[in-house]
Amino acid sequence: MLVVAGQAAFAQEVVELRQQNSNKIVIKLRFINGSITDPAGKEGITNLTAKVLAAGGTKDLTSTQINDMLYPMAISYYSTTDKEVTYFTFETPSDFIGKFYPVMRDLMLNPRFDESDFTRIKSNHQNYVDQVIRSSSDEEYGKKALENQIFRGTNYQHLVQGTSSGVKSITLEDVKNHYKTYFTSKNLMIGIAGNYTPEFLAMLKADLNKLPQVMPELPKPGTARQPDGLEVEIISKENALGSAVSAGFPLAITRSSDDFAALMIANSWLGEHRKSYSKLYQKIREQRSMNYGDYSYIEWYENGGQNMLPQPGYPRSSNYFSIWIRPVQTAKGLKDQYTELADLKTGHAQFAIRMAIREMDQLVKNGLSKEDFDLTKTFLISYMKLYIQTPAKQLGYLMDSRFYGRKDYINEMDALLKKVTVEQVNAAIKKYWQTQNMFITIVTDTSEAEELSKSLKDNTPSPMSYSASLKAGMPKTILDEDDQVSTYKLNVKSVKIINSTDTFR
Repeated sequence: MLVVAGQAAFAQEVVELRQQNSNKIVIKLRFINGSITDPAGKEGITNLTAKVLAAGGTKDLTSTQINDMLYPMAISYYSTTDKEVTYFTFETPSDFIGKFYPVMRDLMLNPRFDESDFTRIKSNHQNYVDQVIRSSSDEEYGKKALENQIFRGTNYQHLVQGTSSGVKSITLEDVKNHYKTYFTSKNLMIGIAGNYTPEFLAMLKADLNKLPQVMPELPKPGTARQPDGLEVEIISKENALGSAVSAGFPLAITRSSDDFAALMIANSWLGEHRKSYSKLYQKIREQRSMNYGDYSYIEWYENGGQNMLPQPGYPRSSNYFSIWIRPVQTAKGLKDQYTELADLKTGHAQFAIRMAIREMDQLVKNGLSKEDFDLTKTFLISYMKLYIQTPAKQLGYLMDSRFYGRKDYINEMDALLKKVTVEQVNAAIKKYWQTQNMFITIVTDTSEAEELSKSLKDNTPSPMSYSASLKAGMPKTILDEDDQVSTYKLNVKSVKIINSTDTFR
């Protein structure tokens, strides 16, 4: 059964991972709050408050003094905030726990709330929502814009980092009040790993019980909208290097369900993150060299551009399926390289979307073969063990497990994967997946937006565009499949062009 934000069962719950031979102690503090607790007009305040706590000072020490003191000890600590939770992670060699603990304690209980720290951290947030999200990675931009589209009108819509106007309006006094209201002993879970003593744990619990004794009024997490056909939003951006595509739809399943193991196998076969054996990667990247990779997901994947493995610390009760098509070339980019493509009107985005949806459609209709099922299942049983290579990740996954009403997600999924059948996987595919109704976000160059919009609206054929030399070496089977893909009918119901400067405001 899914445990949702707002239930009091988390108050002062402790998750322990005793490791007698470890020379490190890891402490994780999880608060049930997240960006859904951001008040209207103050979007970003939960994440900003967490960063001020983690990157600020204490009443006795400035942030600079803390950094200077801890650097030689190889101690690290940081905060992460998502839609429904905030984590603080502290990692220290066991030898230094006595020196570090008073600092850790005071960061949480006696934060400095220095005006200069606040100004510095707020400036970083403002820069992210105003500039970085639009300019640093069109892939990450598209994924966040897709979430905006899926959850529009709910408290899941805005970036965890906030909106431009929301961050701008936050004051230091707002942060102090948010800390007192939403970072309390009543919505706290404590996690600890390593070779620690019972006395230390007792002290940690007693000290953290000194946090504000308030039970926050937590909002109900927003739920995803249901798309009507393919609802496309094209973000028109100056000097975009390609077309980054993200597509998705609500998914009525989370890790709390035993069916999740079956969908993991289906998803791994279709588009396992950064895996060249998966179908989308093979069809779009490997056989046609259209981009760097093409993947699918059955839950939020934090910072997929940098993380090779899924990270703990991002549990959610509102879920969705998504496809990530890394940037493909625009017409302008292709024409600049190949004179034989001078008459091209649109680049590869429409073809790539058709290819991805067609592959998924065939999977929904036909299911996995027994051979593909067996190979994928064997891979996943081994691969999931890589998720917990460090004590911090082990502890994080154990704590996330409680969010979903589980005790040990990794081990429980291992057991479910071992006993799931191909019939159960194919039944789960038909139950939870479909291809006719999706939200699609495309970040592309301004030169591409209008023609791509028209082509999608009209379901215009989109032949794959190769250079003459590349096409001459392509197998006939690939070219024949290209012809089929180019006219695959997409259930497009709406297409909207949005100027990049108007997003996340």
